[in-house]
Amino acid sequence: MSLEIPFTPIGELVQGHARTQPTAPAVTVEGQALSWAELAARAAKVAASLQRERLAVGQSIAIISHTSTDYVALYLGALMAGVAVAPMPPSATPEQLKAMVTDSGAPLLFLDAANADALAHIAFSARIIRIEALDDWLTDTPPAPLATPMDELLKKPFNIIYSSGTTGVPKGIVHSWSMRWSHLVGGAAAGYGPDSVTLLATPLYSNTTLVAALPCLAWGGHLVMMPKFDARRFLELAEHHRATHSMLVPVQYRRIMDLPDFDQFDLASYQLKFCTSAPFAAELKADVLKRWPGGLVEYWGMTEGGGGTVLVAHNHPDKLHTIGVPLPGAELRLVKEDGTEAGIGEVGEIVGHSAATMLGYANRPEATRATQWQHPDGRIFIKTGDLARRDADGFIELVGRAKDMIISGGFNIYPIDIEQVLAEHPEVKDCAVVGIPSRAWGESPVAFVVSDADPETLRTWANDRLGKVQRLAAIVPVDELPRSAIGKILKRELRDQWTGEIP
Repeated sequence: MSLEIPFTPIGELVQGHARTQPTAPAVTVEGQALSWAELAARAAKVAASLQRERLAVGQSIAIISHTSTDYVALYLGALMAGVAVAPMPPSATPEQLKAMVTDSGAPLLFLDAANADALAHIAFSARIIRIEALDDWLTDTPPAPLATPMDELLKKPFNIIYSSGTTGVPKGIVHSWSMRWSHLVGGAAAGYGPDSVTLLATPLYSNTTLVAALPCLAWGGHLVMMPKFDARRFLELAEHHRATHSMLVPVQYRRIMDLPDFDQFDLASYQLKFCTSAPFAAELKADVLKRWPGGLVEYWGMTEGGGGTVLVAHNHPDKLHTIGVPLPGAELRLVKEDGTEAGIGEVGEIVGHSAATMLGYANRPEATRATQWQHPDGRIFIKTGDLARRDADGFIELVGRAKDMIISGGFNIYPIDIEQVLAEHPEVKDCAVVGIPSRAWGESPVAFVVSDADPETLRTWANDRLGKVQRLAAIVPVDELPRSAIGKILKRELRDQWTGEIP
């Protein structure tokens, strides 16, 4: 499909698929399936019910739910009515969820049975209506067509994405219809279409999921979702449904590739596999390329937008240690601590500029301004907090988060450099390096490692291969690393686990 696709609201696309392929499967979750006719009809009921409640275009609804076909229908129905969706992470604390729902400005809160029970004791604002029995709330009256001019709709909020966070209240990232449309157009170019089957195992509140789920639905594919990830079950579903596309996070790839019987599954239907959300080890990319049919594409970027990168791994097997090159239409720069731009091989913070940029953080203008970097020519870039270096071919290699950089004896230490060395050891299954306060050096690197190797033997092995200032002060064996729902290592929790003392 051409990348020059005229803007069409996703609700119209869904209704079009119901007309052209009414009996084709649209969405399947744990064996429950809706055809395109059924999905469009249920979404239309949602849209009409929101219109009955007099929700305006651009207003939002909040959803706290686990993955289900009703969740998908509710999401699409809201968009049919021009209503923004604020999906909340059930993994957040009740207090955080209450604050997020209030922050979103949503007058309606939809909950599935499990979350309704879990949050029964939470007193949300009196202006917020809780809807727990979706069927009882729905109307059979057909929805009115969207009357908002297309150029105005493109500027309206499409969704508000909240991260789960570990402390405090997460910020709501407001995406516009225009930003989401750029993702849908990119999905058309990636081969999503009526013959595609997209298998996903991450939650619907995550942008990681949405950048694959929405293009699949927009272009008439079959969306298969797992409410809870299990590596072997994922492969069984992929084989059964003849999956063509998947978006997975690195820890999911790791668990899948580690299955002893991985090679016994028939995955020949795959066209493309995608990865995002966390660092993707080069050796793991190489293993996926070697043993899993179809191409492999890694995306790097922030939910806030501002520009991202793409690594078409099957075309660049010599660049697997990188996150690729800027996406078409994106401009990325690496800015050093003194505000100047980093040269080839130098480390700087990635800042990005593109049309695919958030409208801002909901109700937080100061936080929105704090994430912006102004180019000398006046253009606004988004600061990512990620540190990277660029090679002579223009490929970008991540070296870590700015907040995770370790300053030891005045030297900057990038945890990823140490983690890559540890990952080369045959007995290291997973690892993360953090900075721990040190009396003599300010901070010293400490590694938390999933491994059966003797910690001191492993530390000696690693330090023999590291630079003098990078040497590990300690190695802490753990059964597993703490991760968010989409696989990001929670380094703050690792720092909190440290109880020793470094001289």
